[in-house]
Amino acid sequence: MTDPPPTPRRPTPDLPTILSFVMLGLLAVLLFVPILGGPLPSPFLIGGLLLVRLALQIWRAQKDDRLKRPASWALDILLIGLIFYVASNQ
Repeated sequence: MTDPPPTPRRPTPDLPTILSFVMLGLLAVLLFVPILGGPLPSPFLIGGLLLVRLALQIWRAQKDDRLKRPASWALDILLIGLIFYVASNQ
């Protein structure tokens, strides 16, 4: 009797993917805290974290061509620019 073929292992995420998920989690927590009655986060902090996440997306896209989405990046840049514009006019 022969052994069944081994089940393929799921690929583990690479470092840029893990860092991107961590950034999303941190942003989610920062944006959820005010709903629970906590302090409002600085718009500059939110914009800065979004910039770091955008850099991570571009880093990931250099390793995998399927992740190249310039239209999405342009929308992210527009959103980040609006956040910094509103924050600087307060």
